[in-house]
Parts: sequence; C-alpha cells; structure tokens
Amino acid sequence: MQELETFKLIERISSLLRSEERRKYATIGLQPVHGQVLEYLAKCNKYSNTHAAVAEYLGLTKGTVSQTIQILERKHYIDKNTDPDDGRVVHLSLTEAGMQLIDELKPLDIFKQAETKVSRQEFDTIGQALQTTLGVLQKVNHSKSFGLCSTCRFFSVAENHYLCGLTEQALDRVDTEKICRDHTPEPNSFIDGE
Repeated sequence: MQELETFKLIERISSLLRSEERRKYATIGLQPVHGQVLEYLAKCNKYSNTHAAVAEYLGLTKGTVSQTIQILERKHYIDKNTDPDDGRVVHLSLTEAGMQLIDELKPLDIFKQAETKVSRQEFDTIGQALQTTLGVLQKVNHSKSFGLCSTCRFFSVAENHYLCGLTEQALDRVDTEKICRDHTPEPNSFIDGE
C-alpha cells in the first residue's frame, strides 16, 4: 500500500510540474516537448544527436520527433547537418537562439524554490519527502493542495461525528478519507516558509 501512495505522490508532483511547464512554454509559442528536445540536444554528444536518439531518449514516436524538429527548425532553434561519412544520417544541433532559449527557460522557478526549502529537511521515508515536496510546490505555485479531508486544518471530530470547520457541515466517515478541493493543510512552519 505504501508503494501505491508513493507512486501517487510522484504522479501528482509530475502533474504540477507539467502544468507549470506548459504555461512557461505557451508564453513563447512552444510546447513542453519542444523544450525537452532542446534540452536533450544541449547535453548530448555527436553520436547521440539524431532523430532516432531523440525519440529513444524521450520515449517518443519517430513522427512526434520529426514534427517537433520541423517546428524547432522553422523557429531557428536547431540546425540539421548531414553526416559527412554517412549521408543517410542527419545530426541536430542547437543554434545560438536555441542555446539562449535553453539558458533562459531552465529550470522551473517553482522547482528551484521548492528544492531550496525541501533540501533543509531529513526524512524517514521517501513518502514523507515526496509529500513535503508536493506541499512546497503547491504553495510556491499558489495551487490548491487537494489533500485528504482528514488531514485538513478545518477537519475535527465533535460529539462522535466528523465536522468540516470551513463549511460547518457534518461529514460522513467515507468523505473524510477522500480528496477535498478546499483542503487547507495544517500549519507547518517548513512548508509555510516561516
């Protein structure tokens, strides 16, 4: 069961980061996959800068990579060069504009801020580390926590029933074990940055 919770935390953190990444690239008319290709090409060697290598590294189809490369080439972020020894092989390289774009866009600001705060802590389990990381990322990103009802600061038990202090309504036991959109984490000086 702990493995499933850890997986869910990783999935939620990934979703939050992807959302932020989509916003970041949308401002310059690109998609995250374009940035991923540029970042890969910025760090790969001369044997690994082909369409096939990009597809393999990123786990993308050849068609997706081909379309992505065309867009990046039209925007003057990459160049294509035929291999002098094997004319069938095309090497990809970043242009000066592509290198400048990579420098400007990485890493995500919210991740840098969260990493600084999370790195101050020691954790007993990876689950604790991921839960704290998620909380910090949500706070930095100004997004809702969508936590379990029973972990909310407004959750209470009064006269043998569960109560939401925010809505002042009684809760069913089943609801206390489910995700709430209005979840507000318990005060935590680490996550709140105090």
